[in-house]
Amino acid sequence: MTDILIMAGRLLLAALLGRVVGLERESKKRAAGLRTHLLVSLGSALVMVTSEYMVTVYQGSGVDIDPTRLGAQVISGIGFLGAGTIIKQGVNVRGLTTAASLWAVACIGLAVGAGYYAAAAIAVAIVFGALVLLEKFEKSRISQAKTNPEIIIRVENTPGKLGEVASAIGKAGANITNIEIEGDDAEYTLVRLSLHLPKTVSKDQILVVLKTIGGLLLIE
Repeated sequence: MTDILIMAGRLLLAALLGRVVGLERESKKRAAGLRTHLLVSLGSALVMVTSEYMVTVYQGSGVDIDPTRLGAQVISGIGFLGAGTIIKQGVNVRGLTTAASLWAVACIGLAVGAGYYAAAAIAVAIVFGALVLLEKFEKSRISQAKTNPEIIIRVENTPGKLGEVASAIGKAGANITNIEIEGDDAEYTLVRLSLHLPKTVSKDQILVVLKTIGGLLLIE
């Protein structure tokens, strides 16, 4: 009876921990959500519980049972499920994070099934934190990159040309925060401009303005 309670506890805990990660994926409308993560974690835990049971059953019978063999198949097999969540649209690839979370949940289920409850709980906390907190950090970095772009130009070495560029950028509503000048050749100078853009101005708008100025060879 005690063994049954331990087994049931492990399976329920695995389902609960998988549900935590699945809820986050479900809230983002991902292909693999609550049910998928819950089932992956539950199934992985069941595999480890079964492996331990087989070791007990065949102990002393002369049959060599490796309790890690079934678990290893879970790790390799989850790749096929994860591949189903990855979608390629042109140059963009979506679903990699969900595939990684499925793999992580499978590992968490194996840990619970083996009785490593603390490690599994800590792993879930880290995974959940990575999915929620790091996403906000990434969005902040992307937003910052959009408002603080860098433009590289080759400016003709004529008096006042760089000043004309700076004036055009200012009139377009952007501020130059840093300028790096490198000697390119006798006729042109390579200039790196770090800008700060208001929300109403985009980098593309600045590039359009710069393309109207003569004496600029390269604009990136």
